[in-house]
Amino acid sequence: MKKNKYLLLGSSLGVFALLVMAAVQEHFLKEWQKIQRRAHTEQGRIPVRLRQVVNPALGVADRCVSCHVTMAPGEQNVTGLPVLASHKPVVHEPGEFGCTICHGGQGAATEKKDAHGQVPFWPLPMLPARFSQAGCGACHAPLGVPTERVLAEAQLTFERLDCLACHRCDERGGTLRPGNLGMEGPDLSRVGLNGYDPEWYPKHLKKAREAREGPWKTSFAEISEPDLERLRIFLATRVGAPRLVQAKAVFHSAGCLGCHQVSGVGGDEGPDLTQAGLKDPGRLDYSVVPGEPTLANWLEEHFRSPASLVAGSQMPGVRLPERSIELLTLYTLSLRRRDLPGSYLPRERVQVERFRAREFATDGETIFAAFCSGCHGSRGQGLRWPGMPGFPASANPDLLAVASDEFLLETVRKGRPGRRMPAWGEKPGGLREEEIRAVVAYLRKLGGVPYQPDGKPARWVEGDPELGRRLYASACAGCHGPKGEGGEGPALNNPVLLASATDSFLVETISRGRRGTPMEGFLQPTPARPALSPSEIQAVVAFLRTWDKTTRVSSGRPGSQAERRERGSL
Repeated sequence: MKKNKYLLLGSSLGVFALLVMAAVQEHFLKEWQKIQRRAHTEQGRIPVRLRQVVNPALGVADRCVSCHVTMAPGEQNVTGLPVLASHKPVVHEPGEFGCTICHGGQGAATEKKDAHGQVPFWPLPMLPARFSQAGCGACHAPLGVPTERVLAEAQLTFERLDCLACHRCDERGGTLRPGNLGMEGPDLSRVGLNGYDPEWYPKHLKKAREAREGPWKTSFAEISEPDLERLRIFLATRVGAPRLVQAKAVFHSAGCLGCHQVSGVGGDEGPDLTQAGLKDPGRLDYSVVPGEPTLANWLEEHFRSPASLVAGSQMPGVRLPERSIELLTLYTLSLRRRDLPGSYLPRERVQVERFRAREFATDGETIFAAFCSGCHGSRGQGLRWPGMPGFPASANPDLLAVASDEFLLETVRKGRPGRRMPAWGEKPGGLREEEIRAVVAYLRKLGGVPYQPDGKPARWVEGDPELGRRLYASACAGCHGPKGEGGEGPALNNPVLLASATDSFLVETISRGRRGTPMEGFLQPTPARPALSPSEIQAVVAFLRTWDKTTRVSSGRPGSQAERRERGSL
């Protein structure tokens, strides 16, 4: 009996000790409490208490400010440990929006590991510091971002014209120089969001011409029209997140929209990327991913070798330097757009979602790079990926010499049914007519070859289809398939190709061939085959026309005048 009493007393004291330790741990030894005890203002120490930012409209209840005290409303003057450093200037007030809406993490937590979301089964861990600007994508959608080349050229123009002598932009410039050169002009870091005076140049020029001395005289001069356009591009993309804009420019340069959609625009071959930054890291396989098992590391490795991470993936590895892969990862992480109440929707997000504004620039170079270069190459030179048929060289001079603008426009509009080339002018999320015309104009610029029509009607060939069938089987089927289904060469039994290609286009293509491809001109013999005569080439074209359900082909006879008129009008 006495032993039981001692056992009960001991266990009670043990439980009491545990409760005391738990109370001390809870009220005195938490990391956020230690941080706040070492924080102070000019008036002395701050009260140690649990702090939080609550915004019911956004569904935010973040206790991150219990450690990062200076992020809390009205406490920006607190100093102490490095964790108390103030937030860098951003478009909005962190004390109103909280932390997790931009940075991710677990807002209700008070322990560092939990708060940063680095725990099993939490789907939204905090973004790594090097990708912090990806958080802007939760709300914002920068508009009109061009290719990486154009953006870099625009930035170099801004620097070459010494705009930084007077203006601060993205934490650079805007400081007085020895000799009283320069001045403190407006900060341009966010003019893409806030807007600027469209008449700035004539006003600047007038001031420079009237000035007798000082920075207006020494730091400003006349600007050419091409440079003014580059400055317009640069200013339009200053939205307070320069690395995110650079990342988006890399995305628009890599041809990703040819296979993937973002905000309802793009191709259908690959997954929709609109919410790719919200992918749950706990559901991914990291067995071949170097480094820590994070979504960012998984995405970087996926860009390098997609098939090693996703079984059966048809996506080729990205052939870009590591810096560009890092920027692609940043942009993909930024694709995490949240549903927001109307009062919090940024203006450019409203333009995208309600008025279908373009997030990419609508010049021909940007559209071709964003939608076409993934298959046809950055310069329209054509590409071949392992395990896939080759993609045609859309800027090949031999193609452009015989292809009319209308043929190219129809090709982009209607694509190639049954092939990977979508009908960009007809599909949801495709291209607008003016954008298609811009792409065709850019192809002409790339190839540098004008189209010279021969004056013949669209359908003029009078060859023998039976002879053409035998010639096709012996000379063409090996590359284009016995039934024109395609193989090494493109599919010729394609309704859009046959409907839009003129007889002259087909005859000249077979006669001349395509430089830089296995397709050699058949007017000249090779060690592997004899040459074809013009009449034999026309016979092959006549056979190809038997696949075209919209055209009637004669069997070597001239045909009636009415039949000729019908063929010429198709």
